[in-house]
Amino acid sequence: MMYPMPRIKDQAICLRLIDWSETSQIVELFTREHGKVRGMAKGSKRFSPSSIARFSGGIELMTGGQLLATHKTSSDLLNITEWDLQQPWWHMRQNLRVYELGMYAIDLTAALLAEHDPHPKSFDALEYFFQQASTTQRLEPLLLILQWKLLADVGYQPQLEHDVHTGEALVDGATYQFDPLAGGLCNQSNTSTWGVRKQTVLLLRQLADGESIAQSITSEGVDRGNKLLCSYIRSILDKQLATMTYILG
Repeated sequence: MMYPMPRIKDQAICLRLIDWSETSQIVELFTREHGKVRGMAKGSKRFSPSSIARFSGGIELMTGGQLLATHKTSSDLLNITEWDLQQPWWHMRQNLRVYELGMYAIDLTAALLAEHDPHPKSFDALEYFFQQASTTQRLEPLLLILQWKLLADVGYQPQLEHDVHTGEALVDGATYQFDPLAGGLCNQSNTSTWGVRKQTVLLLRQLADGESIAQSITSEGVDRGNKLLCSYIRSILDKQLATMTYILG
């Protein structure tokens, strides 16, 4: 007896794509309700009326749309039957710095999330980043918020309120020690800890409390916060993503 293949209809953001042939693509999409998925979009590069109707606007990196696909249990790849481009986010391709951090954002999302593991909060955070990242003035704070929300959603939010080793209160000072292997602040330095300025810690605590970034926080403070979280993620992944050079220099 033949059973119908499960049908998926969801909002999605394109994280990666490979040209499989002259007419088809293999894509990695982050969907809101089904998590990260991979699929084959047969005919997505054709210019026939039927293909244009099924893959409206085409599938490109850093774009959002509605996905329609079927899932055959014998295959790891979805069969993508329709794609409706709804969010082209053209501004992500009009400025080099915006483009670089956009590429880091999708690279980071793809690396942190497992396949078929729904993370609607992470989806909303990534979508918000792309919607708002229209100017370089807002870009760095938006990236800091995105990195924090992704870490929190996947269970790697760093401990900022007490010593991650002992559970004791942190000694207040101009600088703190951050242990990436233990996942937070500590009082004693060792070969694996990094010195972190108090201003950076206060900024991250604001994010942890769900507060907006204060106007008093300098651009240098946001930059240090981004570099700290990026370095921490590198330690979690135990590898450096190619796009991390856009953050770490």
